Amino acid sequence: MRPFTYERPGDARAAVDLVTADPEATFLAGGTNLVDHLRLGVATPHMLVDVTSLTSDVIEDRGGGLWIGAAARNSDVAAHPDVRERYPLLAQALLAGASGQLRNMATTGGNLMQRTRCVYFQDVTTPCNKRAPGTGCSAIGGYTRHHSILGASEHCVATHPSDMAVAMAALDAQVRVLGRDGERLVPVTELYRLPGDDPSRDTTLTHGELILGVELPDVPAVRRSRYRKVRDRASYAFALVSVAAALDLADGVVRDARIAFGGVAHAPWRAWAAEDVLRDGPSSLMAFAAAADASIVAAEGVPGLDGGNAFKIPLLHRTLVAVLRDLAAEEA
Repeated sequence: MRPFTYERPGDARAAVDLVTADPEATFLAGGTNLVDHLRLGVATPHMLVDVTSLTSDVIEDRGGGLWIGAAARNSDVAAHPDVRERYPLLAQALLAGASGQLRNMATTGGNLMQRTRCVYFQDVTTPCNKRAPGTGCSAIGGYTRHHSILGASEHCVATHPSDMAVAMAALDAQVRVLGRDGERLVPVTELYRLPGDDPSRDTTLTHGELILGVELPDVPAVRRSRYRKVRDRASYAFALVSVAAALDLADGVVRDARIAFGGVAHAPWRAWAAEDVLRDGPSSLMAFAAAADASIVAAEGVPGLDGGNAFKIPLLHRTLVAVLRDLAAEEA
């Protein structure tokens, strides 16, 4: 592990100033992702700026919506009565996301900022454009079972690992961040970027911007919602595919729909096309299948030594149809 200095500034503004001024500095909160990468040699900052006590861990109603502070632990968010009642897909995503020990340490801000768990990214002996731009993508032509089928590029086929971020994308959550020029709101759907020709950049945040918390809008329709994660084993595994979905139904008609996917792209994937197919239409299996068809039009498997990941395309289709069918059954 590369030696580093450790700083505990007195407030969030001082932390932002420290990191902004040093391109090799980074924030430290729960550390469940960063510490792993420090040990592996993937992350090599020479300064860690501890923000654990500088952002709020409060979860509270604010003007009808819900505020979740960046320091709120995943376990506390998942167990909070307002989250469980008003945003059930978020509670389910968090409980599906990790072991109890990790949920007790991981923070909301850190969860949003976690990096890919691609085995090639984590292995510093292999070429990786995300870790070392311009060196190549070892996953292409390698083991691709857990990699992207949507939005990938010739430079990177890794997937974003967060379950929580997928649920928040479906909820139209907004992330409040603090930077050198003050605070701003970033929709979760605009927080992440696809790899393109520069997969080293995961988010649209500038260096030194600090997540203060997340604002969830008050959307009664999402009380009928689910998060389903399909994985290789029952617990503590990353998604092959996941679906976060909410349906607002009335007399068998879909008044509104919110859908996002995980495990299939470099970022949480909002399924806008599927929502458009469903909206103002019948809550029928035929309509759900049509929505799933629209979701996978651009999907493309990546060949690999393990047989590739084209199996994810029909798996995603079936999972979405199953989730929508179960949500529609709740209207009866």
